Amino acid sequence: MELVVALGLIVFKVALLIAILLLLPLPLTWLERKIGGHIQQRMGPMRVGWHGLLQPVADGIKLLTKEDHIPAEADRFLFKLAPILALAPPFVVFVAIPFGESVSVLGTEITLYASNMNVALLFVFAVIGIEVYGVIFGGWAANSKYAVLGSLRTCAQMISYEIPMGFAVIGVVMLAQSMSLLDIVRAQADVWNIVYQPIGFFVFFVAGLAKAQRIPFDLAEAEGDLGAGFHTEYSGIRFAFFMVSEYAIMLLVSVLSVVLFFGGWNGILIPLPPFLWFLLKVAFFVYLFMWFRFTFPRYRYDQLMTIGWKVLLPLSLANIIVTGVALL
Repeated sequence: MELVVALGLIVFKVALLIAILLLLPLPLTWLERKIGGHIQQRMGPMRVGWHGLLQPVADGIKLLTKEDHIPAEADRFLFKLAPILALAPPFVVFVAIPFGESVSVLGTEITLYASNMNVALLFVFAVIGIEVYGVIFGGWAANSKYAVLGSLRTCAQMISYEIPMGFAVIGVVMLAQSMSLLDIVRAQADVWNIVYQPIGFFVFFVAGLAKAQRIPFDLAEAEGDLGAGFHTEYSGIRFAFFMVSEYAIMLLVSVLSVVLFFGGWNGILIPLPPFLWFLLKVAFFVYLFMWFRFTFPRYRYDQLMTIGWKVLLPLSLANIIVTGVALL
């Protein structure tokens, strides 16, 4: 009986995660458009529903009912596979993300994570690296010049920024002496890692912006010079998959920033429930992503490469050396 209950809980947690991740772009798109509107001194969505609250629903209906077009010269198999490859990895990594310790419901202890892996951080970086293939295949399979240029840019961008992103978290692993995300959060019960690892956080967050392909690092899409970049030829539900993937990665980088550097669900000064602390911190980082989009201009491609290889990589390596010396 206990085994059945345990399996049922796992299935419920996974189903809940998938449902939240699929539905989250609805409020986030509305919020982003509202934030952009107010930053630019305009109203944002106002027509559909009160203050445009039903606009994301209208957009979802439009995408679901829109014609699914595949170019005549496209590689049909890769063209269909690419959106799935882009969408699946960001969903899979959330099984290793802890959102808290545990809660008691009707006498049953329920942990706020699907799986406590002792190499959770390694798992996250390994799986999320697969997402780039969706973007590359999507651009290449479309057999369109703009789409191919977008996918080639993505290749170089991901290589340039995933390396310093991986190096940036080594200092955190050295401090916690573990790659379990639960252990990393528990190690920050007294002092958050941002105090010891400000450079590591800076490198991680900037590389995370590039990983999520958000402005100022959205060179793969770059509406001004590539039409819509790698997904130029996509429409309907396949296009929606790419958009959901982008928001899922934005949320993932926000969650990892909180877990690795800002104490996870550990609070400070104000006595709030741990899960509420966690949500507030994640919401702050999601807001940062949206704020940056409407604040900074897009980098040129040579600037993008320079920041990755000549700024972030040396900083991440220096951070590892300084952390090692300090621990010794």
